[in-house]
Amino acid sequence: MTPRTPATASAPAGLRSGFAGGIHVPGDPGYDEARTVFNSMIDRRPAVVAQCASEADVARALRFAREEGLEVAVRGGGHSVAGMALSEGGLVIDLRRMRAVEVDRDAHSARVGGGATMSDLDRATQPYALATTGGRVSTTGVGGFTLGGGSGWLERAFGLACDNLLAAELVTADGGSVHASAQENPELFWALHGGGGNFGVVTSLTLRLHDLPAMSMALLLLRPENGPEAVRTFRDVMESAPDAAGGACIYITGPPEEWVPEGLVGHLVCAVLVTYAGTEAEMREVAAPLLALEREAEVIDAIDYADLQCMLDDPPGMRNYWSAEYLDRFPDEATAAFCAGAATMPVPSGSQHVLFPMGGAVARGPADYPLPWRSSPWAVHPFGVWESEADDEQSKEWVRRVRGAVMPWASGAVYLNFIGREGQERVVAGFGEHAYERLSRVKARYDPDNVFHLNHNVRPAVAAV
Repeated sequence: MTPRTPATASAPAGLRSGFAGGIHVPGDPGYDEARTVFNSMIDRRPAVVAQCASEADVARALRFAREEGLEVAVRGGGHSVAGMALSEGGLVIDLRRMRAVEVDRDAHSARVGGGATMSDLDRATQPYALATTGGRVSTTGVGGFTLGGGSGWLERAFGLACDNLLAAELVTADGGSVHASAQENPELFWALHGGGGNFGVVTSLTLRLHDLPAMSMALLLLRPENGPEAVRTFRDVMESAPDAAGGACIYITGPPEEWVPEGLVGHLVCAVLVTYAGTEAEMREVAAPLLALEREAEVIDAIDYADLQCMLDDPPGMRNYWSAEYLDRFPDEATAAFCAGAATMPVPSGSQHVLFPMGGAVARGPADYPLPWRSSPWAVHPFGVWESEADDEQSKEWVRRVRGAVMPWASGAVYLNFIGREGQERVVAGFGEHAYERLSRVKARYDPDNVFHLNHNVRPAVAAV
């Protein structure tokens, strides 16, 4: 299908009748807000933004786009670093009005609207002392996060987000509704465990919830010269830590917070974050070698999981460029390479240079899902965030340089939610070659025309002649 742009802004007239949500076209008062995503590098002008209020709205918008030959984008949280939630001159199916969360305490599950963010989910489950693995910032969309795999603070304890996916409702490329679960359309259900938004518009998800009666954390700030010792200690702690423990080592610019010494604000610091699905006393015991390190500031406390999720929220209106490498091992040489990458990180900025421990329930999860990176014990995630367009090349080059520095220990697999557009080879690396071929066959069944291609795209298999 070759997308085309409608000649006039009146083209959605056929869409408006019976549409319960809102429709925005260029020139409308709400149009610019409707097309704004978190990454300010993305400045695309869709012909239509259809803010859907129901599954029927989604089906209507999708049929209209296909009739008009409009390229389709799907927006949940709008947190794709590549801006995949927007189409230049096309139609955006915006799910943000569909964000309700219904918690079933007895069943330990939640039904989540396709436009919900992690904050919507976490705030709904918190009163029941229940949670599931979510993104590490509260503004991430639950749908795209889960369908892409879903790596977060609770993953070592509860598995990836997609491991907790129990069912999904989709509107497929032909405008029809499909229910996917282990019992119904099981091959599609398999594909939703890491295959992203390739197969339809997911209007709701049902997720497994876990008991989380206590959550605690320790955040330590160290001068950068003490970073290598801290990273090595963190590595050694996490290699033998219980599944309840998670966290990260993060080089950041010292934030202007009351607990941060004035001399660190605006300067490079090494932050060690330990998260723990349990009490502060339990966390202190596990983190004892880290708590013995010389440091400049600390926050150690019990914390609600929903509040932890907000701690590292991305500042709005910033420019973003990310990437990642998953490592088979993390010896001292890799530690040195990781820490050296911090020395060239643009400072001051909102950029983060992150090391995540994997393992635990992630590594024990289903081996046949299209997530080849789940077996890697470590992930390096250079996360470029800056304000001025003049710093674009410097910041992107830093991200690429960090990736190159850790390549000697990389597995070659990658979590696609962590990267932008890096070519089809990286897409295949994100799924694994065998899984990609299987996904391609599922794609051919549910989206043979590749309507849903604004994603880390799986191309539909070509039927044998």
